[in-house]
Amino acid sequence: MAKLKTPQIFNLDRLKTPIGTALLVTDDDGMLRALDWDDYEARMLELLRLHYGAVTLRDRRAPHELRDALSGYFKGDLDRLAEIKWRVAGTPFQQKVWHALPKIPAGTTMSYGALAAKLKAPNAMRAVGHANGSNPISVVVPCHRLIGANGSLVKYGGGLERKRWLLRHEGVEV
Repeated sequence: MAKLKTPQIFNLDRLKTPIGTALLVTDDDGMLRALDWDDYEARMLELLRLHYGAVTLRDRRAPHELRDALSGYFKGDLDRLAEIKWRVAGTPFQQKVWHALPKIPAGTTMSYGALAAKLKAPNAMRAVGHANGSNPISVVVPCHRLIGANGSLVKYGGGLERKRWLLRHEGVEV
């Protein structure tokens, strides 16, 4: 019998960025639980449901350190993402992928296959792709830095134009 997850209450804030309004979901400890875009809110809610079960979002401002770090990143201080504290639920493999993504330096990209090999699962390219697509914390857990083996942009949960903008912002020729 499947164990029922305890209903979660998270905080929801909005932050204007050059590529749209970011939805910031935090817990009461100030940890980032999700970051998505207002035009992809349904996707974000579904990912939250899959990871946490029943979720209630209440309007509440995110911690100023989080807002400042994100604003700094969008103004060009790319290292500010490392300051953001985040926490995610997911399978052990998803956790491995999500914790590996911030280790891809800004201004660089990696293929799904290369990340799979780095995780010592060289045949798990598709699983890496699936985990990457289930990442609830875009930008901060930089799923946009994964590309196809042939250099193509492939997919991005927030839309390919945002992925292209984020990569260019970080200095990647696309």
